[in-house]
Formats: sequence, C-alpha cells, structure tokens
Amino acid sequence: MEQRGLPGFIQVGAISELKQLQKKFKPPTRAQLQMIEASVAINDKIPDAAELAFMARQLVLCTLPHSDPGDVPRWLRRTGTMALVLQPGWDAHADKSIGYPYGTIPRLMLFWIVTEAVKTGKRRLLLGRSLAQFMREVGLDPNRGGKRSDHTRLKAQMRRLFRCQITFDAGDGDGDHWKDMKVAPEGEFWWSHKEPEQGALWESWIELGGKFFQAVLESPVPIDTRALKTLKRSPLALDLYAWITFRTFVILQKKQPPQFIAWVQLMRQFGGDYANVDEFARKARGALNKIKIVYPGLVLGTVPGGFTIHADRPAVLPKESAKLLG
Repeated sequence: MEQRGLPGFIQVGAISELKQLQKKFKPPTRAQLQMIEASVAINDKIPDAAELAFMARQLVLCTLPHSDPGDVPRWLRRTGTMALVLQPGWDAHADKSIGYPYGTIPRLMLFWIVTEAVKTGKRRLLLGRSLAQFMREVGLDPNRGGKRSDHTRLKAQMRRLFRCQITFDAGDGDGDHWKDMKVAPEGEFWWSHKEPEQGALWESWIELGGKFFQAVLESPVPIDTRALKTLKRSPLALDLYAWITFRTFVILQKKQPPQFIAWVQLMRQFGGDYANVDEFARKARGALNKIKIVYPGLVLGTVPGGFTIHADRPAVLPKESAKLLG
C-alpha cells in the first residue's frame, strides 16, 4: 500500500493523520504545530537560495552516532562499498579521549558548516561575535537554560566534532581509496558561555581541514532547511530526511521504479544505536511518518521486511541548487 506526501495541497490522508495526532495529543504540541506550518509553507513554494542547506554526500550515506558510543576506539558505519569511520580526538591536558560527536547538535552543525563552505567557497568560516548568534544560525535556542541547555550541549559537541577524525573508505576488494580528515583542525572561540548574548571584540572562527573541505565541495546534497527545522529533535529523522532527499533525486534522474529498502540494510547505515532490527524499524517508521508531511510528493510503500521508496517530485528542484553550485 502506497503512502504519499503532500503534492501541492494537503492530502486528505495527511489531514486525517494530523487529526488523529491532535485527538491523541490535546492540545497540539508546539512541534506538531510547527510541522503543520512547515508542511503548508513547503507546499506553497519551492525553497529559495536562503532556504537551502547542503550536506556532503558521504555524510548522507553514512553518518554520526545517535547516542554516545562510550569509550570505544572507533565508530563504523557501512553502505555498499563505502564506510565511515570516526575516531575521537584526544585531550592532552586530561590525557583522555574527548569523546564522539552524537545526537542532533553535531548534525545541525554539519549542515551549517557544509552550507557555509558551499556558499562561500572558503575553508575559514566565521561563527559570529556571540554564542547566541551562532546558536540561532544552526537552529538552537540560546534562551533554554539548565544542565541540558542548548549552549551547554553545543559547547561539548563542538569540541567533539571539530577534534574528531573522519575517514571515508571506499575500498571495493580490488583496491582501496580512503581519506583521513579532521573537520576543523584550527579555530578560535571568543564567546562567553555564561553570557551567550554577550558580544566579543573578535569574531570566533574555524578553519576546515583541507581534505574535509575538498570532500564537502565534491558532491554536496541540497536540502530544504524548512524541513530540517521541524525534524531537528530527532537525529534519526534528520538522517533519513537527508538520505531520502538524495535517494529520490537519483531515482527520478534515472527514471527508476520504486526501490525496495530492507530494514536490515538501513540499520547498517543508520541504526547502530538500536538493540535489534525490530526496534530500529519501529523508530524509523515514526521518523518516516514525519518526513512524509514535510516532503511533498514522497511515495512510500509498505512491504514485508522493509518499504519501497519513490517520489512524484524531488524534495529540492535541481535548478534551484544549481544556482548556488554554479
């Protein structure tokens, strides 16, 4: 049975789903209202240049942990012949591992980093004079306080992301091709973490590693930021939305029929944090239901062991992203 997104107007099936959500959760949560608003906005017009984000193709196919892997020597994800390997940075003063970047915050930072690199064509990226300014840029709330405040988590995740090593390994059995990269081997932060709104005399900045910068610019995947903002609470939803955006573009370009995706296959790419395939499939179904609302034209079919994917239109029209990519 096929389940479609919202092509040009809110479909009856989608409205029914939203009404069921509203009955179950009264009154509608802020997140549900934001999703409805985003659905209407996305259906109303295609994203313009200001509403486009980008992600490196390799980081769409395999990406970061959803939860903290703990004290392990490396994090590995595979898809086909391509593998992503993460190794944490080392704190020389404490003589211990800095830890792995995980969850939604490093994903939001990567979307911002790749987008800025694509749009500016520069390795050195300016982060602004205040922490609050940068937090708003990546979609975080500088006014949220407490131990789980966005600025407290951002500080830890920035350090983990910028200091870790990423390896893209594309060995095919007959040969090896790999890139060992630091995301940002150099940078300066002048922000006040106690007073996020306080402006510094100098701008904070990072400089992307040369190999990472090269990989980012080779084949960036365009993504609608309006959808990202509604999905930002779930690392799995962010991963699947970026992957679906890329996968449906390829399907439409090659004029392929609906493609079967096995839960086992998808779990190898994105599901290292789940106990088994059944748990992953349950979580992924919930994320896919949200993605259908913010991706007009997405067509998902339910089949044993997985699902099929197709689309009536790409999430981002090629000509729009081409304007930025030249």
